[in-house]
Amino acid sequence: MTAIPPALPSPTESGHRFDDERRWAAKLALDFDARADGRTRLLKARHRGPLRVQRPFYPEVPDQAGRSGACHVYLLHPPGGLVSGDELAIEATLLSGAHALLTTPAANKLYRADSRGVRWHQRTRLCVAEDALLEWLPQETIAFDGSRGSQVTDIELTGNARCLGWEVLVLGRLASELPYVSGAIEQRFRLTRDGHPLWWERQVLDPTHRRFRGAWGQGGTGVQATLWAVGLDDEAGAIEALREALPASREWAVTARQGVLLLRYLGHERNVAWSLCQRAWEVLRPRLAGREACVPRIWRT
Repeated sequence: MTAIPPALPSPTESGHRFDDERRWAAKLALDFDARADGRTRLLKARHRGPLRVQRPFYPEVPDQAGRSGACHVYLLHPPGGLVSGDELAIEATLLSGAHALLTTPAANKLYRADSRGVRWHQRTRLCVAEDALLEWLPQETIAFDGSRGSQVTDIELTGNARCLGWEVLVLGRLASELPYVSGAIEQRFRLTRDGHPLWWERQVLDPTHRRFRGAWGQGGTGVQATLWAVGLDDEAGAIEALREALPASREWAVTARQGVLLLRYLGHERNVAWSLCQRAWEVLRPRLAGREACVPRIWRT
């Protein structure tokens, strides 16, 4: 009797299809905990598809109590960007007392949609437990003309957990004079503490909509950035320190609502947005973490 060969995976399961139902999924889930000596370790790293991490780094000088500072981890996505049908999911969980800094080695690129306009999707879920601190500092995201997709960021804090992060978005390839004139990108940010909403936001970036050009909306700008900090003891003092440290400009503003400090940039220069966020992080980190900022070495390569 001839053995029946095993069934081949369906096109949906394998991802190798070219209609509106194509899916290429990748997932990365990280768990961090604090050891008895105060050092944060990468407890678990689970992945599927082209998402990886390098080994954790500890570049910070130990404090007087011998604590080594944040566990620095670089998130790697070898394809370098998202195309139609891609589904990326990133999860990071910090257990009680942990301190982690997550960043990326390069910009994330959102490529032009295919002829069918199939969307890509990216989901990020960050869970921070009592007494833990997460720094979420990815390099910028560049949206190519014609890109279509959605980005969802969920930040779930417990108790007195703290978090500082940013999102820098460049619309089009400005240096190549290739603006973002078609496509649509939906962004959602949801930040909660003990299940209660602190900051929920949704925006749709559609260059054909009048909001994209209107002075009451995007205003025709090509770069936007948002930095958030949660867990500051003195928000008013932090805002004053930022206003003293950052260059005066009508392109950025800072405020605080419901325990969330928000700094916004809306302009035309990626380098300006990045420098603004990095300088703000350097100002806020001692107030949030009790130690000076330690720039990840990967940013200098």
